[in-house]
Amino acid sequence: MDLYDLTIVGAGPTGLFAAYYAGFRTLRTKIIDSQSDLGGQVTALYPDKYIYDVAGFPKILGKDLIRNQVEQAMQYNPTVVLNERVEVLKRLPDGNYRLVTHTGQEHFTRVVLIAAGIGAFTPKKYNRPELDRYEGRGLYFAVRNREDFRDRRVLVVGGGDSALDWALNLLPITRELTLIHRRDQFRAHEDSVRKLMSSSATVKLFYELKALEGNERVERAVLFNNRTREEEVLEVDAVLAFLGLVSNLGPIREWGLHIEDDAIVVNTKMETNLPGVYAAGDIATYPGKLKLIATGYGEAATAVNNAYTYLNPGAKAFPGHSSAIMEKRERAAAKTG
Repeated sequence: MDLYDLTIVGAGPTGLFAAYYAGFRTLRTKIIDSQSDLGGQVTALYPDKYIYDVAGFPKILGKDLIRNQVEQAMQYNPTVVLNERVEVLKRLPDGNYRLVTHTGQEHFTRVVLIAAGIGAFTPKKYNRPELDRYEGRGLYFAVRNREDFRDRRVLVVGGGDSALDWALNLLPITRELTLIHRRDQFRAHEDSVRKLMSSSATVKLFYELKALEGNERVERAVLFNNRTREEEVLEVDAVLAFLGLVSNLGPIREWGLHIEDDAIVVNTKMETNLPGVYAAGDIATYPGKLKLIATGYGEAATAVNNAYTYLNPGAKAFPGHSSAIMEKRERAAAKTG
């Protein structure tokens, strides 16, 4: 049995930072993720989107953030297992854990950190055949490549952070950009709303998408005002509909964890109700929780440090400042070298 100190379920920003911190604390670490690439939701849904709320970066593309985090985490050589969805978590008689993935692979670990974001996620669709038939032919529910929209007439549908962030991100490269929202209140950050309303984008409030027209691809969008019922036809090349995400915790629900509102309840140490099992990032919840990447980083460090003391009861949760520790390690390495 190949026993790891820590196994991290989920390789998004939180999981990657946890892998870095676990290596920093000399834990033998494994990362398991159901996707084919590291980066979680950032890689899957918005690699070309700018992220503005990560400390130290006025703005950074999602793919660049993940590339930096992968470099940071991999310096400690964690074992990475991709395309494997963990379905079973079972505590063994000796207190260690056995994880079984959907392919039947078994993984053994002393402690577990669940950093699976919002679980399995997919963008919501209209579920209207007359609209969804244009998916991939001018209708999109996520942005994979920003350049696909260069010099295009783009219609953005939605009023949340994703809709406004992408509208602002794509505006400089599109020929025309229109955003419609079904009401006059946005669910996005106030700063994004202010920037959008002062930009060159056309913003239509109380408008919804009624129909799409075109032969092989989308050529026109039929809009309607939900207050006046007036209709308007807009010539477009692409429609980006940000209707939200459908999340599903899936097998995680069967692991015996305390779950509230599709999230795992943790305490201030990021401990779950199962001994030796921690959670961090969007999948974790506690009073006052904010679902931010920056929050996930702090939770990852908290979880790993407390996991370290769980494995080493005489150790301190706070190891000291990383700069001082790394300088000490470098001096020691130079002497032995």
